[in-house]
Amino acid sequence: MERKIITSPSIMCADLLNLESSVKELENIGVDALHIDIIDGVFSPSMPLGLDTVRRLRDKTDLAFDVHIMSTNNEWFVEQILDIGVQQVSFHYETTLHADRLVNLIKRKGAKAGIALNPATPLSCLEYLLPQLDNVLLMLINPGFAGDKSEQQVAYADNKVRDLARIIADLKIKASIQVDGRVSLDSIPRLIQAGADNLVLGSTSLYIPGHPLAENKANLDEAINKGLSFY
Repeated sequence: MERKIITSPSIMCADLLNLESSVKELENIGVDALHIDIIDGVFSPSMPLGLDTVRRLRDKTDLAFDVHIMSTNNEWFVEQILDIGVQQVSFHYETTLHADRLVNLIKRKGAKAGIALNPATPLSCLEYLLPQLDNVLLMLINPGFAGDKSEQQVAYADNKVRDLARIIADLKIKASIQVDGRVSLDSIPRLIQAGADNLVLGSTSLYIPGHPLAENKANLDEAINKGLSFY
């Protein structure tokens, strides 16, 4: 079976003052989903988008909404996001007391459910939960620090992706492996080779300054194909 690599541009890297036109441009170049970070300003020192903005944006595009919640109050944000109408929701294991409850809540609303893990959080925390998940979002930098250029992708990124891919294969389940944080044109081939199949795209892959979006998309497709050539 041919592997499908999902492209999910991070909306926080778009032109937030011209959000509607930025999303239309993404539609035109052919991406799969919009990756939307919902941040409470406590879990991470950033608050790029409010819920009302996401709600209004929902009426402007048919692209799938892939929401990554970074909060200390996950249940409230999950309920708000599901009310807007999204296709996938991932929340952080580190701040969740009742992860099963939230996974079930998301699935009852017809959305895909995912768990997000900070770079240093071990995969062992997913031992019992993984068979219920549609997606595991592996943060490859500390969430919310993308604007800090000194924050580099963790050295063990490839190994963590590879280890998760091995666990998923052993369990014979279909959970997607999503990677986020300095997912660059250089790192994409090896991340795909390790087992990633959902790429959150930012300033090192799709929104490269000084280059047209269509040109960046062509380079992105080349990097993806290079990764797929290993299979």
